[in-house]
Amino acid sequence: MQQKRNSYLFVLILVGIVSAFGPFVTDFYLPALPELTTYFNTTASMAQLSLTFSMIGLGAGQLFIGPLSDKYGRRSLLLISMVFFLIATVGCIVVPDVETFLLCRLLQGLAGAGGVVISKSIATDLYEGKELARFFSMLSAVQGLAPICAPVLGGVLLEVTDWRGIFGVLLIIGVLLIVMLLFFRESLSPQYRINTPIWSVFKGYRPVLQNRQFIYYVLIQAFAMGVMFTYIAASPFIFQEHYGISSLSYSVCFGINALAIMMGSFFVMRFRSVRRGLGTGSVAFLVMSVITAMLLVNNANVIMLEISLVLLLFCLGMILPTSTTLALELERSNSGSASAVLGFLMFLFGGIVSPLAGLGNMLVSTALLIVIGGSCTLVFAVTACGRQKLAIVLSRIK
Repeated sequence: MQQKRNSYLFVLILVGIVSAFGPFVTDFYLPALPELTTYFNTTASMAQLSLTFSMIGLGAGQLFIGPLSDKYGRRSLLLISMVFFLIATVGCIVVPDVETFLLCRLLQGLAGAGGVVISKSIATDLYEGKELARFFSMLSAVQGLAPICAPVLGGVLLEVTDWRGIFGVLLIIGVLLIVMLLFFRESLSPQYRINTPIWSVFKGYRPVLQNRQFIYYVLIQAFAMGVMFTYIAASPFIFQEHYGISSLSYSVCFGINALAIMMGSFFVMRFRSVRRGLGTGSVAFLVMSVITAMLLVNNANVIMLEISLVLLLFCLGMILPTSTTLALELERSNSGSASAVLGFLMFLFGGIVSPLAGLGNMLVSTALLIVIGGSCTLVFAVTACGRQKLAIVLSRIK
């Protein structure tokens, strides 16, 4: 079995790219959101709904693809998902109106969900314990490259093409990913697959949802990512329309912030235990959430806001790999279903907050959502890790 595996580096690169490809679709066209608003003659909130539809698709698709991958294996489901992703992307390019565009974005999200959920299952198939935690930290770092490159490339492309050109590039990347997947060796051996009828495969959700400790870790990540998706939805309008910076300058800022997530993922590997890293990250995350919200409400200088966002997303980078590791370690025997629940709630929260960020005064609504997300992240971290452990973390910070 060991010699039939792909190399660690190949798995890390492939899994990192595939898992980031769904969210890459979100970040890649962010600089074009104001242009989409003009092109379809619609409102900012309606344009942000294209984020919501893709996130709902990314979340809901995982609920079906995750358990099915436990039965049929990871490789075939990944290939099928990517083929449907290409079809949906073509649809996005040729749509005549915003309503049809939203539908294609939903289908695009549903197809992209395969990479998001199966990537976590592949890691759980191949690694465990500290090696799994290390892989997830490295995976978060690799995933950080996508949001770094995506908006910068999107901003550059907008200088020479329109939003359709951005989706055309996505189409090309999707084809290249399918070619890469052809060299991937199945990570889930036949003897470890669920050998039951298709309808009963979904029964695997019952023990997962009944695991209270697992749900706590899922909610930590969901609320933390709610802050991230609030930032994603609001940032093009705040930076480009409110502060008046160019689409390319906005893309550079977005890339720097994504780099902060990657650095946070590397930094958390320095902690002796995964729980300690999660506790520290959650406390710092709330502190930076409050500071960022205050800067937004008070219409602070754009440089101060950018510094605050860098620190906030650095803390997010500490939370993501630790909460994922602790959650999936609890449900190793149902890793497909567990990964699906983790991904579904994360993108469901993202789909909810994205249009909310565009209601009323965007600076105020964004600030409120960030504080709520940061507060709930810490509440569930305290619940999951225990007050005593968190007190130890706080004393060490001092």
